[in-house]
Amino acid sequence: MLAFACAGAQAADGIEITRASIEASDDGYRLSVNYAFELPYGLQQAVQHGTPLYFTTEIELTRPRWYWTDDRAISSKRTVRLYYDVLTRVYHVSAPGSVQQTFDTLDEALFLIRRPSRWLIGAKGTLKPGETYNVSLRMFMDREYLQKPLQVDAFNNSDWRLTSHKKTFTYRAE
Repeated sequence: MLAFACAGAQAADGIEITRASIEASDDGYRLSVNYAFELPYGLQQAVQHGTPLYFTTEIELTRPRWYWTDDRAISSKRTVRLYYDVLTRVYHVSAPGSVQQTFDTLDEALFLIRRPSRWLIGAKGTLKPGETYNVSLRMFMDREYLQKPLQVDAFNNSDWRLTSHKKTFTYRAE
């Protein structure tokens, strides 16, 4: 019984990548992804006290080569910021290159982080059509953006170690 309780608690603390795909568009290659996670109680309290949280998604596309190391075609990173304005009592979510959005509840703000818009990861022509690429994707709460005193606390507190396992799949360039 205790083993099942521990396994359930551990699964609830991580980020799960539920869907990930790359789509070719007129302006390049876009990542379409969905995440599943809940904020631990400690992080919910931190946000409600005005501490911003940063969620970073990293993606890398490599083309395997038999004669040398793999060819890194695309390596990209995107960080989304979540914070709560204590005076206006609204949650803000912002990502580079997009408009900051406001929400009344934490669940609404997290929905945008769990299901982000399709993100341009590479320009058209970056990948060779017909070639197969290995895709590596992960998301984590980026503690490097936190204030220094919180970074020390985050190092020792498991609530602040929200991360996903690395998801790998292949993509055939169009």
